[in-house]
Amino acid sequence: MSANKILVVDDESDITELIALYMEKEGFVVHATDNGEDAISLAEELKPDLIILDISLKSIDGYEVCTKIRASSDVPILFVSCKSDDTDIIHGLNVGGDDYITKPFSPSQLVARVKAHLRRQSVFEQQRAEREFEEILSYDGLTIDLPARTVHVQGTEVFLSAKEFDLLVRLAKSPNRAFALDELYMIVWGHDSMGDTRTLMVHISNLRKKIEPDPANPIYILTVRGVGYKFNYKEGTTHV
Repeated sequence: MSANKILVVDDESDITELIALYMEKEGFVVHATDNGEDAISLAEELKPDLIILDISLKSIDGYEVCTKIRASSDVPILFVSCKSDDTDIIHGLNVGGDDYITKPFSPSQLVARVKAHLRRQSVFEQQRAEREFEEILSYDGLTIDLPARTVHVQGTEVFLSAKEFDLLVRLAKSPNRAFALDELYMIVWGHDSMGDTRTLMVHISNLRKKIEPDPANPIYILTVRGVGYKFNYKEGTTHV
């Protein structure tokens, strides 16, 4: 079995060297660049298993890099940046990032998150290849095709990121069950939220914008005050 390939994109050489040191110690093959344009080319050429991406880069910034890679790939992308404002984090997740870690960070924490994302990606690839469970969830105007990983709203297909799809499926498979924020984060991201559930809330917000007729007054994904979220059951639901 070949080692996982990690693409590190950061304009600070000391950060790149630190990340590479810890990743290689865990058996990963690391490729690195400090240039945004080069990162896009390398992502296409190397087909990495995961990308660690800074925002402040040469040529173009990390947001644009992520957007361009997302146009053709669902590779896990972890933003690592000194930008810690909620607006920066939200923007990073909105353009397709799967996770966001602020500098300075614990190398061991980064390694743990990388491993968690790779585990989940491996499970997803296996399920997609084996097609073990041919299942379609249909909820009053919302159709979720699990094997194809597609979602249709009122007959029109909507594009969801990998994490948005996983969130929707987890909620829709247990209608009316209230999920705590930390629990839902652990299920979908594969590791402890460490008290920071902003990533989850941004993904829920994005989901609502894509599937709800009125995101401000959702009918599918409801907030359970003091707990988290639940998928609202509608009469006439069918599981095919």
